[in-house]
Amino acid sequence: MTWSFADDRGQRAVADRRPSRVLAYVQAGATLWDHGIRPEGIFGSGHDGAEPDRAKTGTLPLEAVDYRGAGDQLDVDTLLRGRPELVVAVSYGHGQLYGLDPDIAKQLEERVPVVVIDVGQARTLDRVAERFAELARSLGGAPDPAAADELRAARERLREAARAAFQGARVLALSPASQEQAYAGRPQMWPELRVLAELGVDLVSPPVGAGVNWATLDWADVAALEPRILLTDIRSNAVPFEEIAAPAREAAGRGARIVPWNPEPLCSPQAHARFLGLVADAVEGVTGD
Repeated sequence: MTWSFADDRGQRAVADRRPSRVLAYVQAGATLWDHGIRPEGIFGSGHDGAEPDRAKTGTLPLEAVDYRGAGDQLDVDTLLRGRPELVVAVSYGHGQLYGLDPDIAKQLEERVPVVVIDVGQARTLDRVAERFAELARSLGGAPDPAAADELRAARERLREAARAAFQGARVLALSPASQEQAYAGRPQMWPELRVLAELGVDLVSPPVGAGVNWATLDWADVAALEPRILLTDIRSNAVPFEEIAAPAREAAGRGARIVPWNPEPLCSPQAHARFLGLVADAVEGVTGD
């Protein structure tokens, strides 16, 4: 029976039968796993290294999934070594396969069907999640029956926590850049941060200026925003917050609660519920201080 799926570029991937061997960008692979699809392999982006970034892999069983590498490590032969029948990639609004050189992506598409899911800022997180769910169903996956209920409960819990905080739990999303600077996220540019705003969380916006997604700030500037909660980038390309010099870290935090944040979120109900739960823990903690 022929299998096909129309991706977010408007292109239809077609195979003689439903693919069972899937190679995926790490974010996509971890999301599909939450829907019951185990990829045979995953690959990273130019931000990643020789080992998979655990911030992005969710609950993937890494002992059973072949990590192909990332960036300059990737070529067509490496990507195809597991004989994938389908490649699942992501894009940020322009259809280009994120993490792959355009020439390598072109060669890949000449040899195996490719599905691209748009995870860019123009999309809502709910819509991205729907697209992954649709793809997973087409591949024989099935949603966790409890996941939708968990997500609804997590949303309502955070909504109630934000209401109780009365603007007293200022949340700033940031990615530590160096001992001197941090990148502060502009909330409207990140689908998962827009969800927090919709639920009533008091998100701090950095000053208007250069940078579409991020504003580059000195740590003193971060402190001046007076965040009570810091959503801190835990990807491997970010400087670990705890490694920032103590005076800068203490000035920026000033007792703020730290919540781990992956700016390349898994787009499954389970993963989203876990993140909302962590934010709710922090907001409730600040309210109780």
